[in-house]
Amino acid sequence: MRQDKIRNIAIIAHVDHGKTTLVDQMLRAAGAFHEHQQVAERVLDSNDQERERGITILAKNISIEYAGVKINIIDTPGHADFGGEVERVLKMADGALLLVDAAEGPMPQTRFVLKHAIACGLSIMMVINKIDREGARPEDVVNDALNLMMDLGATDEQLEFAMEHVVYASAVNGIARLSPDDDGNDMLPLLDMIVDGIPAPEVDLDAPLAMQCVTVDHSSYVGRIGIGRIYSGVIHAGEQILVVKNDGSRSTAKVKQLFTFDYLGRKECAEAVAGDIAAVVGVDGTDIGDVYTDPENPVALDPIEIDPPTLSWAAASSRTASRPSARTT
Repeated sequence: MRQDKIRNIAIIAHVDHGKTTLVDQMLRAAGAFHEHQQVAERVLDSNDQERERGITILAKNISIEYAGVKINIIDTPGHADFGGEVERVLKMADGALLLVDAAEGPMPQTRFVLKHAIACGLSIMMVINKIDREGARPEDVVNDALNLMMDLGATDEQLEFAMEHVVYASAVNGIARLSPDDDGNDMLPLLDMIVDGIPAPEVDLDAPLAMQCVTVDHSSYVGRIGIGRIYSGVIHAGEQILVVKNDGSRSTAKVKQLFTFDYLGRKECAEAVAGDIAAVVGVDGTDIGDVYTDPENPVALDPIEIDPPTLSWAAASSRTASRPSARTT
């Protein structure tokens, strides 16, 4: 069955093409902020390094509520050094917003993440941003993006979907339009297209629980927090679950706290259902790839491959010696 009240979307964009500004405006359009509330710009850039450099390093989740539908927005790391994380977080999505500058067109960083999104079979919706920019050529950029998708192996279905789902935006002005020449002055056409166009999750609520951890957060109060998508069944706070690790080892754990994403934060809940993205507290030592499932009727999911550390060489200032330093991807 389709979980009609949920949409899971990833956002793909090159640096400076306006991803965080677009998300800010989507939040505002959906009523996430109270009137007169002071809100920092670029809410997705949550750590100091990201704010300073204006790039997305770590994947993050937020959600908005619009027209009775919960839209989970998955921010993707844009740098190739984080390719493993890109592949993992895209597993939580059913569709993606391909955000492209109306003047610059698709750029290398766009290509990298888009290739993974296409390989995952996601439905790709195009958002041509900065249509008010000098030198904007929105129609040409649509064709450039479609050509890129073809080069990256998009199916006929993905290409047809992308052609039929295009929004022209000026995120800085809070505008999204179905045509560059429309006179619309809000973001609602984008939200409507997400709700009406992006496929709802295909789930079985009556099947045994199956949830997979794709990212791990940490709290000094509760320890490690496993975050991932629920593929089937329902998970409840307080229940015993079976934890199956990538190597096949098994243990049981109690769900001490359960959260779903609610606008910019997390909301504690008694249960979370298939199709949604949840955060679980109580699985000691949880790691990427862990499957949370029913102890009596366990469900097997494909393990997640974890990229090995990448070695980078730091040259000494004298350039007479160099030494390896590990950078975990």
